[in-house]
Amino acid sequence: MKKLILARHAKSSWDNPDITDFERPLNERGHRDAAHLAAVVSKLIEKPDIIYSSPAMRAATTCKYFAQAFAIPETEIRFEKNIYNGDMRYLAKFISNLPDKFNTVMIFGHNPDITSLYSYFSGDYIDNIPTCGVFAIEFDIEKWAAVQDENGRVLFLETPKKHFRQDSALAD
Repeated sequence: MKKLILARHAKSSWDNPDITDFERPLNERGHRDAAHLAAVVSKLIEKPDIIYSSPAMRAATTCKYFAQAFAIPETEIRFEKNIYNGDMRYLAKFISNLPDKFNTVMIFGHNPDITSLYSYFSGDYIDNIPTCGVFAIEFDIEKWAAVQDENGRVLFLETPKKHFRQDSALAD
């Protein structure tokens, strides 16, 4: 049995037009959502064997909240530049090439890839995973290479809107 937890980075700040997309930090709501969702998710599923993250500032910061909630040292997070640069096909291949010694893996990335992977692995189309959205899918397989779109079972999909009332103008 393999479990995959995928998370979209929390809400980022667009306040500084002089920084690159890669350098964009979380805004206040992003920090709040990441801290809260990390606490929620850490109670829903066992501690991941490993965490991979895009190295982009907003994804890395979101990831660190979750690592803390799972009591995983930041030094054990693996940053993969192609999670930022790649696309959904890259991520699907990345997942199918995960070491089989890991049974529960968590990955932090970006849209549209996170939403596309939800639809691909669950077989259930969804229009958008909002910022800081997190889902887990369980696969009845022994090897990550066997991951296929028809064999995943969604364990949960958590979003900030489930936990906070937000102004619709701020929603994703």
